[in-house]
Amino acid sequence: MTVTTPAQTTDTPVGETVDAVVIGGGAAGLNGALMLARSRRRVVVVDGGTPRNAPAEAVHGLLGLEGTAPALLYERGREEVRRYGGVVVAGEVATAEPAASSADGDLRFTVTLAGGRTLTARRVLVATGLRDVLPDVPGLAQHWGHDLVHCPYCHGWEVRDEPIGVLAVGPASAHHALLFRQLTDDLVYFARGTDLDEDTRARFAARHIRVVDTPVAEVVTSDGGRIAGVRLVDGRVVARSVLAVATTMRARTEGVDGLKLPMEDLSDGRGRRFAAGPSGATDVPGVWVAGNATDLTAQVGAAAAAGALAGAHINAALATADTDAALVAAGSRTAPA
Repeated sequence: MTVTTPAQTTDTPVGETVDAVVIGGGAAGLNGALMLARSRRRVVVVDGGTPRNAPAEAVHGLLGLEGTAPALLYERGREEVRRYGGVVVAGEVATAEPAASSADGDLRFTVTLAGGRTLTARRVLVATGLRDVLPDVPGLAQHWGHDLVHCPYCHGWEVRDEPIGVLAVGPASAHHALLFRQLTDDLVYFARGTDLDEDTRARFAARHIRVVDTPVAEVVTSDGGRIAGVRLVDGRVVARSVLAVATTMRARTEGVDGLKLPMEDLSDGRGRRFAAGPSGATDVPGVWVAGNATDLTAQVGAAAAAGALAGAHINAALATADTDAALVAAGSRTAPA
């Protein structure tokens, strides 16, 4: 599911080689850019304007910013990056790929925007985020981000004490149900053909979680546009006002295929991400990844922290490259004629 945010102010990309291009203007990308800009690095953020949490009314679980609207959070972030000389460009990356190294051997990358403008960068931070894939249930997708939720920590308080239904998608959904049971006494688990062993059924029964094994036909919407219930294939409607589902999460790869970043599947089958080390470094020299593109379950605070860490490591790598180049230049100046 992708929702585009309102149009934002955009800067004119600089023409010379920049220290870093950050692909993605969410929490990870902006915090990475902030760290780089505060280190006096020339940094350009390319922001497609489609953050994962765009449909949400507020960000939760983020100390000091609890309840802040996502659009406001990112607006503040863009202005903070600009305050230190960073450039934020509204647009999409069409291609990103390695380029020929500089004369002193430093890395170079070419990033081409959808409008045809080309940027040259010494390093790249991929912070493209992820895309949630919902189960194919008629009537479900239209409620995403409102009364269709996925994270008990992001949205749980707001749906507390509501009649909640969990739409199972696999083994992980059983634990998902236990988390949402903490928020309501009225929880129904729609098994949707997934395996549910006797031990799990006993645990559900102990917590008064009702299990519905009859297949789901569709989600029923009220005249007011909210979820009214779940219709089963036998025609019965189980009244619910909130549905929870563990989505399949896939890192956004559009525009960065040319970097040939390694990817990996989660062991539980719930997603696919860019493979990266603890600092966000990838197996491709000069490219880092941060946020939901590599940590599929990270909330906003964790994504921002990962961006900051990656930005610091990029700056450190650039500092080493700058020193190497200066050493070579110094040797050239002192060499005998």
